[in-house]
Amino acid sequence: MAKIAYILLCHKDPEAIIQQAERLTAAGDYMSIHFDARAAAEDYQLIRSELADNPNVAFARKRIKCGWGEWSLVEATIYALQTAAEEFPRATHFYMLSGDCMAVKTAEYAHRFLDEHDCDFIESFDYFESDWIKTGWKEERLIYRHWFNERTQKKRFYAMFEVQKRLGLTREIPADIQVQIGSQWWCLRRRTVEWILNFIRERKDVMRFFRTTWIPDETFFQTLVRHLIPEKEIETRTLTFLMFTDYGMPVNFHNDHYDLLLSQDFLFARKISSEAKELKSRLGRLYAAQGVDFQISNEGRSLYKFLIQRGRIGRRFAPRFWETESTLGRERELLIVICKKWHVAKRLLEQIRQVTNIPAIEYLFNEEDTPLPDLGGIQAALMKRTRHRRALMRMLFEYYESDQLIICLDPGAIELMNDFHSDRSSTRFLQIECDFTDDYLIGHARRVGLAGERTSQQTLERLLPTIRNDIVHEADRIRDAGFSQLFQMRESSSPEENAAQLSGFLGLAEDKTRQIAETHYLFAD
Repeated sequence: MAKIAYILLCHKDPEAIIQQAERLTAAGDYMSIHFDARAAAEDYQLIRSELADNPNVAFARKRIKCGWGEWSLVEATIYALQTAAEEFPRATHFYMLSGDCMAVKTAEYAHRFLDEHDCDFIESFDYFESDWIKTGWKEERLIYRHWFNERTQKKRFYAMFEVQKRLGLTREIPADIQVQIGSQWWCLRRRTVEWILNFIRERKDVMRFFRTTWIPDETFFQTLVRHLIPEKEIETRTLTFLMFTDYGMPVNFHNDHYDLLLSQDFLFARKISSEAKELKSRLGRLYAAQGVDFQISNEGRSLYKFLIQRGRIGRRFAPRFWETESTLGRERELLIVICKKWHVAKRLLEQIRQVTNIPAIEYLFNEEDTPLPDLGGIQAALMKRTRHRRALMRMLFEYYESDQLIICLDPGAIELMNDFHSDRSSTRFLQIECDFTDDYLIGHARRVGLAGERTSQQTLERLLPTIRNDIVHEADRIRDAGFSQLFQMRESSSPEENAAQLSGFLGLAEDKTRQIAETHYLFAD
């Protein structure tokens, strides 16, 4: 009978990870866990201590810091896979999971299903001939080298790409492999996994190539399986049910999706909403159940598409979510940096990106050209961003797959601050108080159109007190707003004092925030 070793990549919510491991191993299956090295050490220790007595749970031999689109995700998977192969010799299948996945079938059903299908389940489509990549880069992911994270080190990522492109520094794909692409959620047989691990040891050239490709978790295992395994033994599909909206965002499943999920021809589903407590409870009990009959209709995607299309022609089954001004999510944290000197806030965000893995976006409600992902058009214009601000923020949380997000706001955007503060999510503010010279204020007046190059000195002298008072008024309004978590950095404060405020804002130890606060050019004009 099939025995499954689950390969779990996770980075948050240790209590949920413990419950997931206990549920999936209770039926005799196994689990190998890689917990992101960026996560809190105490969370990892909690998971290890709570699962220490479970012989069916093992941990990856090495923890690494993972980032979206990076080789680190594949590397973490390899470490967990090596551990599972060594620690669980009776495992017949290896199933890739995330912390957002839950079983939608019983262990009894899953084991029988795998016994009846002697093949590997992995999406594996020809990289260049298929239309799996709908928009954006294709060959650029492979023929150029990518050393930096596109989301956290955007400027470096694209700068290195432009340098290589300008100099013609392309490279060849290893001659004997045909690159494939597909979902990272797969289920592979033991023989396949052993061949892959052996290939990894022997083919250093292929490993070097994939280490600097972009988004290799969509190509690495997909390519190796197709390279090593006969086509007739590959089922080009995933056993994890997931859907995407028209905006390219994963669909979250909620309490009323229980029957729909059970009727799909899949073993797991992703993503279960963090707020779907009832759904999580029911699915949690399902895996160990006996004698459950499943009526497979497999209508999930077609039903979702039908309902969405009805919405387009005016017969909606529910209002558009941006029209309901829905919450950002109770378990999410929105961190707002407030600063009149935008270049100071941008420098701060750049330093934060070097120290943390928290996605950070600059003045998205103030600058039209702020770099944003394609979210289906909602991000296209300042007016649309502001009007649908909660929807936009929720989509950004989903895009970055993070429960934390940092944005910058101008001190004049008090209405936005009040709106976000009233949300059920947790909102923290960092107010940066800078010193303003007369020369800086004159430049500011010209930048915002209050003065021109030919404005007389006499007029400028009359403007300066008004501008200075306006800045003071904006700062006072923020302090008077009664924000429950308002932290303040000041140009006049010592690095130690600013580090303490940063520590509270970011939720990090002061030794990490001190190196940010000590940036010598942070407040320079």
